[in-house]
Amino acid sequence: MKFVVKIGGSLLRYRNELEKLCSNLGELAAKYKMLVVPGGGKFADLVRNVDKVYGLSPLASHRMAILAMDQYGLLLADITPNSTVVFTLDEIGEVWKKKRLPIFLPSRLLFTSDELPFSWDVTSDTISAYIAKLLKIKRLILVKDVDGIFARDPKKYPETFMLKEITPKELLNIETCIDTFLPKFLLLEKGLTCYVVNGLHPERIKQILEGEKPLATIIKA
Repeated sequence: MKFVVKIGGSLLRYRNELEKLCSNLGELAAKYKMLVVPGGGKFADLVRNVDKVYGLSPLASHRMAILAMDQYGLLLADITPNSTVVFTLDEIGEVWKKKRLPIFLPSRLLFTSDELPFSWDVTSDTISAYIAKLLKIKRLILVKDVDGIFARDPKKYPETFMLKEITPKELLNIETCIDTFLPKFLLLEKGLTCYVVNGLHPERIKQILEGEKPLATIIKA
C-alpha cells in the first residue's frame, strides 16, 4: 500500500521532535512506499503577512505559498536520512525502487497544472490530497502537532473531546485543524481515506502504516 504523508509546518516549533520524526520516516521508507508533501509553516505565514500589507492577487499569494512549501520541503530533506527531493510525479517510482523516501516540492507541478482554487482556504492539506488523487493513492496521512480533530476548539473549550472518525460532510460544520476546502475536495474525490495524527509521536504514524489503529482521527472515504 502507498501513502502520501503531509508534514505540517506547525512541527517547525519542535526541533527535536521534528528531527526524530524525519529520522523515523527515513527508516520506514525501506519498508513502506511513502511520499512526503511539506506544509508551509513559518514560510507560508510570511506570505500571509505580506498579503495583508500589499493585498496580493489570489494567484500571486497562492503561488508564493506553494514556494513556501518548497522551502519547507528542502529543510525536511536536509534533516531526513535516506530521502530524495523530487520535482515531478514521474520521479517518485524510481526513488521507491531504491527504498528511499521521496520529498515532493510541488511548485513545478502546480505552476503548470493546478485545478485548485487560488485561495487561502486551500493549504497544503488540500494540495497533498490533490497530489494523492493524481497518483491514485488512497491513503493520506496529515501530520500535525495535535492528536486529531476535536468536536470543538480545545484551546477555547478544554472539556471537548477528540473524534476517532468523521466524514467529510460532517467536517463542513465544525472548525478544525485542517483547511476549510479539504472536506469539499474529499466529497468530490471519493475513495481517499485521511488520517489526522500527531507528529510529536512518530510511533503513531508507524501504526497507521502497519494497519493498526493509533490515537488519531480518521476522515472516512
